Amino acid sequence: MTRAVEIRGLHKSFEDLEVLKGIDVAVDSHEVVCLIGASGSGKSTLLRCINLLEPIDAGSITIAGEEITTEGVNVDATRRKIGIVFQAFNLFPHMNVLRNVTLAPRQVLKASRADAERDAVALLERFGLADKAADYPDRLSGGQQQRVAIVRALAMRPEILLLDEVTSALDPVLVAEVLDQIRELAEQGMTMIIATHEMGFARDVANRVCFLHEGRILEEGEPDRIFSEPEQQETRRFLDRIIAAGRM
Repeated sequence: MTRAVEIRGLHKSFEDLEVLKGIDVAVDSHEVVCLIGASGSGKSTLLRCINLLEPIDAGSITIAGEEITTEGVNVDATRRKIGIVFQAFNLFPHMNVLRNVTLAPRQVLKASRADAERDAVALLERFGLADKAADYPDRLSGGQQQRVAIVRALAMRPEILLLDEVTSALDPVLVAEVLDQIRELAEQGMTMIIATHEMGFARDVANRVCFLHEGRILEEGEPDRIFSEPEQQETRRFLDRIIAAGRM
């Protein structure tokens, strides 16, 4: 069976700092994989490598059976298949919500204005944002801005969605509304790789959890096993710190 994502022997360094030290992981279509681990463990760098925002030093990344880290790959075409949402919303402040969502489909997918706006409005309605289409980002709450960022990624009709700590910049009160929307995407079968510090959410929504430690996947498995009976000492230490901080 062709995997949605297959990563083998992935290494990535920034000058003398080796951030990823031989990552091996595969993700099936419609699967949700959550990446957990301390800050600096390599979660964000891994997502950026999958989306080709960072060149890799060694190894390979394959999307739907096609290696994307070989020479001659059409980077723009590859990125159309992979949506990514960051913890910083990165909305264009001079554009209203509708223009933020329709810009890439019109410029990259060459969709007509009418088609792009029709699809955008449908997505905004789905995410409870239909009444915000004419608003500018500075008129929205943090949770609303993050949901718009997710809508913008979905407007490109990606095969895979990468989410990088999308609740980290939010007030705790706003976290739930964003996580609810991600949970709905999971239920609808979107293939997702999610870097998160929200352990309860990871346990609830993920098919599989990968624990990263110092640039390696130290342990992976079903959420209930990882959170209840971790095999590795470092995993236990990490989860103990999370519990002590009241975040699980």
